[in-house]
Amino acid sequence: MVTVDTGARLHFGFQNLALAHERLYGGVGVALTAPRVVLRAEPASAVVCEDPAVEPFVDDAVSALGVEGARVTVEERFERHAGFGSGTQLTLSTLVAVARAHGEYADARTYAPKLGRGGRSGVGVATFENGGFVVDAGHPTERFTSRPPAEGSWTVPEPIVQRDLPSSWRFVLITPDAESGKSGKPEEQSMRSVVERADPGIADDISHLLTRRLLPAVAERDIGEFGNAVARLGRLNGAWYADEQGGVYRPPAGQLIDSLGGSPVIHGAGQSSWGPTVYGVTREADTAEAREVAQTALDTVGRGGTIRIAGPRNSGARLDDE
Repeated sequence: MVTVDTGARLHFGFQNLALAHERLYGGVGVALTAPRVVLRAEPASAVVCEDPAVEPFVDDAVSALGVEGARVTVEERFERHAGFGSGTQLTLSTLVAVARAHGEYADARTYAPKLGRGGRSGVGVATFENGGFVVDAGHPTERFTSRPPAEGSWTVPEPIVQRDLPSSWRFVLITPDAESGKSGKPEEQSMRSVVERADPGIADDISHLLTRRLLPAVAERDIGEFGNAVARLGRLNGAWYADEQGGVYRPPAGQLIDSLGGSPVIHGAGQSSWGPTVYGVTREADTAEAREVAQTALDTVGRGGTIRIAGPRNSGARLDDE
């Protein structure tokens, strides 16, 4: 029996969505200590999984590996399509667990395209491998254009930056009671529309932001500048997505972000992926106050929701044989 433990990720945004530039996408994000995916796998003569949301991932892993079957027990997982990258983490966790249970090794990066992962952002694969703060190289624009190539024909973009963040940094995470973020065909259609209309000037602004503010903040471990830079990255990305999500942020994310941004213990706030999850950058010493600020933000918009506090996860998925 094999246990795999991995964490969620935040996706701060892309470097470029305009066809006018040489490279498309280029994800920026960070691995989190929570929420987590924890699952166990053991060999079986068929696919056995009591969690109906995870069973398709087991089917796909068994098929990709060419093994007879597997019994997978999900001990912990987080909600789908909430801005945490659950699909990639479940795909890769199931894959490596089933492979190890059968005495085989499966390289997550190699298998990811075959399983429909890494087609735009490489952040989820990179954080599964090694954790940390990630900037990936994106894809050659001439191969992707507004319509991605056939599933499985791409390679996952390599990280051009992957660095640990200070263990004292924290992210306050608000997942309001709201519809799930876009996925599947609706997401593909929205992304195609965004890419076809994207202003290349925004990518130029992001390039300056990344090299002159965000990466220096990571290197110098400056939480204030880091928070402000990722928040700005999110706003610039939101300008691309505005027609597809009802504004620079998907409602009610904008109100939540404004509320978080008014607190001295929050050093920048933004929306992860399509939401609905919103994050604020804070310090370990300020987490109690940050949680109160998050609750006030939810109360202000009249929504229920889930508030979590997570640190940066500076290591990849953990596999344990039992």
